[in-house]
Amino acid sequence: MMYRGYLLVIIVVISLFTGCSSKRSAVTKKSEKKEIQEKEQYLVTQSDIIFSDFKQEKGSSLNSFTMDYIEKYKNIAIDKMVEYKIPASITLAQGILESGNGLSTLARKSNNHFGIKCHNNWKGKRVYHDDDKRNECFRKYPNPEGSFDDHSLFLTTRGRYDGLFELNTDDYKGWAKGLKKAGYATDRKYPKKLISFIENFDLYEYDALVLDQKGYKKAKKDQRYAEKIKPSKYIVVSKGDTLYSIARNNNTTVQQLKENNDLTSNEISIGQKLVLSK
Repeated sequence: MMYRGYLLVIIVVISLFTGCSSKRSAVTKKSEKKEIQEKEQYLVTQSDIIFSDFKQEKGSSLNSFTMDYIEKYKNIAIDKMVEYKIPASITLAQGILESGNGLSTLARKSNNHFGIKCHNNWKGKRVYHDDDKRNECFRKYPNPEGSFDDHSLFLTTRGRYDGLFELNTDDYKGWAKGLKKAGYATDRKYPKKLISFIENFDLYEYDALVLDQKGYKKAKKDQRYAEKIKPSKYIVVSKGDTLYSIARNNNTTVQQLKENNDLTSNEISIGQKLVLSK
């Protein structure tokens, strides 16, 4: 009888241990599954952040870095369109994408906005970065416009891009697809990304401006005029500043500050740039 009692106890202990082990195993698997789901969600979120520019719709708040890039280089892209017949919209969209809004190391340190590599015929300065292979040679330019010039020459002097120049200069979709077909990029979504930038940021308007020669000449004239009347002095608002304190410290009046900056009230914000005199 005692033997049977011991046997019964052993069976109960084994069954309890097995049950706990099964529960622990189920909990572990559930925990691992949750961790995998969290990792997958994180990757999706990161992807959405990286490609947010491509998914924006008209009317949404646009990426400020992209807007700054367009404002800074749109005139160069327009001039290159006049000279080389490459749509300004395509040039800007490629620059935005290839240089990461001008913030990539290659763009900041080497003024290379289009990721153009050295190739055999390059006689200028060089820098080396890891790309498809380690330590690849890229062209270095004295200024950003040198990169835009070289981009135009790159497309107009290489035979594989000849088909692009048979397209209309306002056919940005055809140009985007043609660049991929000619081998400019290996990314299969390259045309879609360019088109997305062009349409989200209305870059096609610069193509229309060039095609309207009167409009282009007027824009150039207005640009020169704007440069002549560029404000001679400005200040950035700091914490504690008011229109009155700024006016007093800079020998001007509150009314003059409001007129110079098209202000309708005395409200200003930290980081705001105010023109002191014109």
